[in-house]
Amino acid sequence: MFERDYRDMAAGLLMAATGGFVAIYASTQYNLGTFRNMGPGMFPMLAGSVLVFLGGLLAVTAFFRAGPMPKIRISTPIFILASIAAFALLIRNFGMLPAVLAVTLIASLAELKMRPVSLVLLAAGLCLMTWLIFPLGLGLNIPMLRWPF
Repeated sequence: MFERDYRDMAAGLLMAATGGFVAIYASTQYNLGTFRNMGPGMFPMLAGSVLVFLGGLLAVTAFFRAGPMPKIRISTPIFILASIAAFALLIRNFGMLPAVLAVTLIASLAELKMRPVSLVLLAAGLCLMTWLIFPLGLGLNIPMLRWPF
């Protein structure tokens, strides 16, 4: 057992750094406008500021509590990155639904205890939500299923 929760401290500092970058970039590169007439940089600047606050809060509270020894598995980020790569490779040639299905299946390999029934329900639910949100709800012209052969 560690004296401090270093895992949450690192996560909080990473969140704060990401939020700080987003807030500074948005405030310097985009027009902020006013609160009555918001510009394109207002929301990213506010969202980055909230992320800085929450990340700092997480890091400070983790400094004062003990935490477990973090377990480092190299396969987890590899499966997550592979799922993103599979989405990028599949969406153009096969459509959105096969790409979402591949992301779900490959990313589930990062979990130690994979339950097949939960995985099938998650994949079906994500495919259904993808179809409901993008073509129906937003009216985007993204092909859901494309057969390139």
